[in-house]
Amino acid sequence: MFFFESTPLTLYVVAVLFFAYFIRGIAGFGSALIAVPLLTLNLNFIVVVPLIAVLDYIASIGQGVSDRKYISFADLWPLFPFTLIGVSLGVYLLSHLDSRVMALCLAIFIIAFALYSLLLTKEPSGGRGWAGPAGFMGGVVGAIFGTGGPFYVIYFRLRGLDKTAFRATLSISFVVDGSLRILGFIWTGALYLQMWTLILCALPFVWLGMYAGSHIHTKINQRGFVKMVSAILFCSGIALLWKHL
Repeated sequence: MFFFESTPLTLYVVAVLFFAYFIRGIAGFGSALIAVPLLTLNLNFIVVVPLIAVLDYIASIGQGVSDRKYISFADLWPLFPFTLIGVSLGVYLLSHLDSRVMALCLAIFIIAFALYSLLLTKEPSGGRGWAGPAGFMGGVVGAIFGTGGPFYVIYFRLRGLDKTAFRATLSISFVVDGSLRILGFIWTGALYLQMWTLILCALPFVWLGMYAGSHIHTKINQRGFVKMVSAILFCSGIALLWKHL
């Protein structure tokens, strides 16, 4: 990331990426929810979203491969057709919507669900029919903001997956979602040569964060894991709300 105009900005980007992917290593998600709001405080939104999309895609492949035996394919397959439709619509709408209004709506939704999860005494449950709205909304919001993860999180939470299956299955859902988004960004020219240079420079810090986080993942019990996921969602929602008010 040598082409940033100042050393403080470079250090800020490195710190944000490490922290975002440290959380990703623990929870299996959260990197975009953390990195996008924080990086857009100092970088252009059009740079940040494609950057995090590619880094998340690479991280998802790594997590999915390492935890592949825990993937719940029965809960995963129903998401795919709805994610495809959602991403296609999101890429199209990216240049046609009022991004501030959409960001505020997303922030309010994330905060509301996080508070609900934090205050809940019994885990929610639901059938695979929830894959439709979760896949569609995850695809649309992910394409626009790079933060469609909450909808996949909600779906897999409803399915009652344990923490390791949750992390592994969520990672593969991000691989599919990320592939579609990256193709859209290539098609629209959002991923150009300098962007790929930035991605290569960012990868070591992504790997370090993921490596550190994965070692903590094994030490957290299921209830603590659920609360941590909810807390990440809440903090990310607050960051989005603060950014766009």
